[in-house]
Amino acid sequence: MLSAFNTHIENNFSGLTNQKILLAVSGGVDSMVLADLCLKSNFNISIAHCNFKLRGDESDADERFVLEYAKNNNLAVYSDHFDTADYVERNKLSVQMAARKLRYDFFDKLRDEYLFDAVLTAHHADDNLETFFINLSRGSGLDGLVGIPNKNKYVIRPLLLFTRAQILEYASENKLKWREDSSNASLYYQRNHLRHELMPALKTIYPSIINALQSTQNYLKSSQDLLNNHIKAVSDEVIEYSNTSEKHYSVSALKNLNPLRSYIFPLFRCYGFTDFDELYNLIDAQTGKQIHSKTHSLLKDRSVLILTKKSLNKKFYQKIEAENSTVRIYEYGISLKLENPSELGVSNHNTLFLDADKVQFPLVLRTWKEGDYFYPSGMSGKKKMSKFFKDQKLSIIEKSKVLLLCSNDAVIWVLGMRSDARFLADKKTIKLLKINILNAFS
Repeated sequence: MLSAFNTHIENNFSGLTNQKILLAVSGGVDSMVLADLCLKSNFNISIAHCNFKLRGDESDADERFVLEYAKNNNLAVYSDHFDTADYVERNKLSVQMAARKLRYDFFDKLRDEYLFDAVLTAHHADDNLETFFINLSRGSGLDGLVGIPNKNKYVIRPLLLFTRAQILEYASENKLKWREDSSNASLYYQRNHLRHELMPALKTIYPSIINALQSTQNYLKSSQDLLNNHIKAVSDEVIEYSNTSEKHYSVSALKNLNPLRSYIFPLFRCYGFTDFDELYNLIDAQTGKQIHSKTHSLLKDRSVLILTKKSLNKKFYQKIEAENSTVRIYEYGISLKLENPSELGVSNHNTLFLDADKVQFPLVLRTWKEGDYFYPSGMSGKKKMSKFFKDQKLSIIEKSKVLLLCSNDAVIWVLGMRSDARFLADKKTIKLLKINILNAFS
C-alpha cells in the first residue's frame, strides 16, 4: 500500500512532498494509517485534532492518544475542544453537519495562522460509496453522484483510492495502534445504517462494487465537466448585466432555451437554489416575486431575474457623530467627508451644501423604510420615497441599496440622487456644512 500511495501522490499531487501539511487525525484507524504513510513518505506534517465532546471520557481519551502519538513522533499538534451539542442547538444542524462545520473552520484558522499549504483528511473508497448512496437518496443530482473529490481547494484526500479493507490490512501488518469510536457502531446515524446494513449486503452481491463505482464516477465527472462548460457558455448568453454584487438574467433569453426545464436548475444551483419547480415558476411570476437560497436571492423584476447576495439585502444603519469628519461605509465602497467651508458652492449628485444650523447631530445614514418621505429639491411639496423610487424606475434590488442621510429622522439627502429642499444652504446661510461622497479608501 505504501508503494501505491507514493505512486498516487506522484501522479496526482506531485507538489505535496515539498509542502507544509496539516493532517487531520481523529485517532481512528483511517487517520492513523494516513499519518503512518505520510511519515514513511517523509512529508512535512503537523497534526490537527478536534475534540467534539460528544462521547465524554472517550472523546478525551482520543485526544490524549493523538497528543501522545504526536509527541512520540516529534510532530507539532493542534487540538481544540468544541461544545458541539450547544452548536447543534443554536444553529439547528445535525450533529454530523455541525461537527463538519466546526472541523473545517478550525482547519481554516490553523491555515491562516501557521501558513499551511494543504490539509489532508483520511476519507477512503468506502466513505465515497456511502456518500454516493446518501446523496442518491436525497436526490442531489449530478454534483452529489460524482462522489467525494480528491481535492477541494486546499483539502486533499489521498486515501480515496483505497478501501477500508486495504486500510485495515495495512494497519494490521504494520502493527499500528488506533482508537475505536463507539458511535460508529450506533444505528442512530444515517451513515451507520448504510455502513452496517446496506454496504455488507451490496459487497456480498456485487464484490467489485467499489471499483465499478469509481469507474462510473469517472464517467459522471466527465459528463459534469462537459455540462459545466456548456452552462458557462449559456450563462454568458442569458446574462445581460453583471457586476460584483448582482447579475441580471434576461427572461426572454431564458425562455428561448430549449428545453428550459433542463437548463434552469444547472444555471442557478451554484447559488444554492435546489427547488426545481420554484425556479421554473419564477420565470412567469409577477414582478416582485422572490425566492431565496441560504446565500442568495433571486427576484423577478419585469423582464429580468436579478440575482443578489443575501448580504446586500440587509438593513444598514450608521451614525455620523460630528462635523469635520470622514465616515467610511465599506459595505457600499464609499466615504462621506463632512466639513465647514467658507464659501457656498453648487450642490450635485456627489456634493451637498447644507445650512448647518438646520441639521442636528448625530446624523444617521440608513436604508429607507416604508413611510419615508422628503421635499425633493427642484420640486414643489413632499413626496413619499416609494413614489420617488417609482418615478426613477428603480428595481426592488436598486431600492434596497439606496441610503438616506437623516437628521432627527427627517431625510436630508437621498444619497447620490436628490437632496431635501428644507436643509439646503443659500446665500443667506451663516454656517455651511458641505458633504462629499468619495471612494471609501480616499
